[in-house]
Amino acid sequence: MESRTPTPDGGPRERLPNLFEVLSRRTLAPVDLFSFYIYMRDVQRSVDYLDFWLDVSQHMSLCRHYVRELRRSVLISTPDLEKSGSKRSSQILDTYTAERHSSEQGPSGAARSLSGLNKERMSHDQRLSAFLRGDIESRHSPQNSTGSQKSEGNTPGSEHPPRPSFMTGGTNGSPSPLNTNSNDRSPQHTVARADIRASAEKILYTYLLPGAEREIILPQGILSDITSAIEKEGRDDPEVFDAAKDYVFQAMERDAFPGFLRAKALGNIVQPSMLLRLILGLVSLFTAFWTAFVLIFLDKSRATRCWVIWPFTFGVYFLASHQYLLDPILALAGYSEYTFFSVHRIKEGFVR
Repeated sequence: MESRTPTPDGGPRERLPNLFEVLSRRTLAPVDLFSFYIYMRDVQRSVDYLDFWLDVSQHMSLCRHYVRELRRSVLISTPDLEKSGSKRSSQILDTYTAERHSSEQGPSGAARSLSGLNKERMSHDQRLSAFLRGDIESRHSPQNSTGSQKSEGNTPGSEHPPRPSFMTGGTNGSPSPLNTNSNDRSPQHTVARADIRASAEKILYTYLLPGAEREIILPQGILSDITSAIEKEGRDDPEVFDAAKDYVFQAMERDAFPGFLRAKALGNIVQPSMLLRLILGLVSLFTAFWTAFVLIFLDKSRATRCWVIWPFTFGVYFLASHQYLLDPILALAGYSEYTFFSVHRIKEGFVR
């Protein structure tokens, strides 16, 4: 539990980073988020889980941006609120837009540590989700929903038409929500409510539904809850994905992150480079033994036979690098491999 508490910004970290800090972009090469992405893609072959995490975090940022712009538009459209002393609306929006540091993308509230800072972040996220849910309810209430007004002429018990999805255009040739000039979008708004809806549906259709393009494996209960919340309840707030986000975080923390630290924090070469060093080491040792026996049988002088020490040295060097995932020369120079023959300077102080 304690290992998930991030180091305060600006403070030295006299330890290896944890997954929370890597996903929060608080670490430097070679244990940064880019390195972890490459490791998940090339070694674990499960980069879809990390992409799901990043897309959910982006969805959270989109929701924050929407609420922040909504607050700004309220203040612009009602400039007399400040003067009249009636600040209730702006204070409510201030409460909902109290956000975390822009780069913090840690686990959701259910999986965080119980420190006061994380409790405050959890409360902010919950208020944001509650605000968005309340916005949905107000839009579908009989007083505010145009869909309810249009359905007054229908027979009792008739259902509303299905909500338009980002996957399909609207009926009668109407554009999809992302292209519709809805009431949400104004000159001050770069994020519409339809964009948030489309973002939630994109995550659902890309990662969660059976047979999806990049389907990830989650417990059936979590999948059912998310599908029901988005498809039936019409929710698109970030809290919908909390259970899945926690599950993916714990899976990466348990199955992928220890290997990532061993490969990047305690080593500095990648798997293709390891294979090349194994081949070069075996070839060098074979050449060294073969040359040594030939020189002995030919009765060459000791000065000539001393040159055999070089292939022996190269062989031992390459095999030791393969065995320990560490190139001593690269380490002394302060570099680490990102990909095959692509090296970058080590910037994380504790790792260096």
